[in-house]
Amino acid sequence: MDMKKNPFSLHVNVDDFIPATDAEKEYMVQMRPSTTFFKDGMKRLVKNRIAFASLIIIILITLASIVIPFFWPYKYDAMLGIRPGQAVDTSYNNLAPFEYGKTELKKIEKGEKVFPHVFGTDSSGRDYFIRVVYGTRISLAVGFFASIIVLIIGMTVGSIAGYCGGKVDLIIMRIVDIIYSLPDMLMVILLATVMKQVLGPAIDGTVLAKLGSNIISLFLVFALLYWVSMSRLIRGQILSLREQEYVLAARATGAKGSWIIRKHLLPNCISVVIISTALQIPSAIFTESYLSFLGLGVNAPMPSLGSLASDALNGVSTYPYRLVIPAIAISLIVLSLNLFGDGLRDAFDPKLKR
Repeated sequence: MDMKKNPFSLHVNVDDFIPATDAEKEYMVQMRPSTTFFKDGMKRLVKNRIAFASLIIIILITLASIVIPFFWPYKYDAMLGIRPGQAVDTSYNNLAPFEYGKTELKKIEKGEKVFPHVFGTDSSGRDYFIRVVYGTRISLAVGFFASIIVLIIGMTVGSIAGYCGGKVDLIIMRIVDIIYSLPDMLMVILLATVMKQVLGPAIDGTVLAKLGSNIISLFLVFALLYWVSMSRLIRGQILSLREQEYVLAARATGAKGSWIIRKHLLPNCISVVIISTALQIPSAIFTESYLSFLGLGVNAPMPSLGSLASDALNGVSTYPYRLVIPAIAISLIVLSLNLFGDGLRDAFDPKLKR
């Protein structure tokens, strides 16, 4: 009697346990190359043409600002019309691009080679191209180191607030809210002005005097005001991670809070940290350029892109290119960094995976 198989019976079908053939094993087993979160993110970043092109532009600008001063024949602070024991030669002042001073013209007439002034000279007879290159170097360096300061303070404060919770978190977040409520640019200007007056006499005769009080006050401004966004971001990540099983297991074994933060929590926040830092750098560069434009940035004669734009305002109707060149440099750097930061976010944020 042919009976239908009852799906709820305990009858075992022997055919279900026949060993798989080699062909079936090869079909079922898919060999995929092992990868990591970082490698996977880098693959997506390279595929993003805009972000990858922006990264190349940033690298080229950085390398140019470092390498060019080594072989460029003019110094950023050298007034070409002033020579020891000779009268001041004002023909070097306000030269247009690829123009020459009187002394240089005489050398050319004698058959000597003279290196051109690609962007001309400024009102003091200094080569403008090398000043733009040095200004780019200063702006990039300030943006990078200011972002590192923001990263360190923001990670430290955010980690403590997120892991400890309770009253510690409450107090820290209220401080963050107070700093957030302050008018951003007004506080930056006030702090930079006050710190300039305080730090100026304090660093005279020290190693820091060469760096200048303005640069130091600029870093202090970033340390006091610009860490709050990073701290909130890290705190949110820590709050979502601290209840994970591996964190609870580490607590159960008696691990210290600092060790758990350093070994378990922060490594899992690394993608967010990288993205936030990449987006912080253009903000720092823009702030430095803004303060230098107002005369609160680097000390003269050291140039930055903001101070070059500020100096160019005096003769903008006669020499408009002096304002256009640093403005284009600032725009190109900030735009490239923002596009690269957006590409990093798209590549490393798991929530945006397609």
